[in-house]
Amino acid sequence: MSETVLITGGAGFIGRSVVEELLARGNKVRVLDALIEQVHGDVDGSKMLNPEAELIRADVRDADAVRRAIEGVDSVIHLAAEVGVGQSMYEVERYTSTNDVGTAVLFEKLIDRPVRRVVTASSMSIYGEGLYRDADNRLVENAERHGLKDGLSNWEPVDAEGRPLSPVATPEWKRPNLSSIYALNKFVQERTTHIMGAPYGMESVCLRLFNVYGPGQALSNPYTGVLAIFASRLLNGQQPMIFEDGEQRRDFVHVSDVARAFADALTLPEAAGGTFNIGSGHDRSVTEVATELARAMNKNDITPQIVGKARIGDIRHCFCDTTLSRDKLGFEARQDFGEGLARLAEWVAEQTAVDRAEQMRAELDARGLVA
Repeated sequence: MSETVLITGGAGFIGRSVVEELLARGNKVRVLDALIEQVHGDVDGSKMLNPEAELIRADVRDADAVRRAIEGVDSVIHLAAEVGVGQSMYEVERYTSTNDVGTAVLFEKLIDRPVRRVVTASSMSIYGEGLYRDADNRLVENAERHGLKDGLSNWEPVDAEGRPLSPVATPEWKRPNLSSIYALNKFVQERTTHIMGAPYGMESVCLRLFNVYGPGQALSNPYTGVLAIFASRLLNGQQPMIFEDGEQRRDFVHVSDVARAFADALTLPEAAGGTFNIGSGHDRSVTEVATELARAMNKNDITPQIVGKARIGDIRHCFCDTTLSRDKLGFEARQDFGEGLARLAEWVAEQTAVDRAEQMRAELDARGLVA
């Protein structure tokens, strides 16, 4: 089934891959993107977009632009968002306006011009801490870390008796535990999508993305994905900066797999009304990932800098249970992590990047957001 698809935020890192996937499947694609400097730098982001895609350069909060963008489209993939847990904790109005108000503007315009289906990008950040198991083999949904402001000798969450909890893969049924403004924004986007869909005859789908990586990430944006931040540091001969002790565990999924998930979620009947995790199903420590990336970039002599402090709003462990997305969407990540890092390293070697990690650290420190 070929359609005309609007992708909000379609000129961004994930958006460009989704554009390519949809075009390859015979769809027509229209992109609405503000091409903001923090994401695209001084490069004209429109030149990075496949010329077969139509581009409307505008903010998702611009009601007139959104009205034009949805004319004649059959479905929408909603990616437009400010992205960054740390930055969201002090640029609260900017994040809430773009993410929540922007989503509201989109759906308000869709009232008069409903589409068949809307697929919205959500985030694993809405879980807060992932799912854990306690010493009595009971599942724990509401794990918390205490005393970050005073520093921690043990970064791991513990139960009420002080016993350590063991992280397990996080499924969609785990209740949200919103620990940052960004997480709150993404949850609002999720709920808006599902609340506004059915009453106006539109099918709704939300994909909770885990840590997406791959060629095309914004290397000069210190609030983007952790692998892009590490790559920027290594490219400039600097140590990757790792908060806490580096043993926090995450799930890294390649952007090509994510693009395929969006394209499938747009068409599969089983996806309608659902919310799905999109990850690799494999967890890795942040230190392990930084070390493997340095090896892929031939920077073995540069070891990570372990900061030993936490960022307020960060969580300890969260990785993906892929059962539901496999059963309902037939989704399984195909990209081998080592091969994916090699592809990323090849791309990074051809880039230039302004390393702003120290600037990010200073901004968080100045606002008391590093403990």
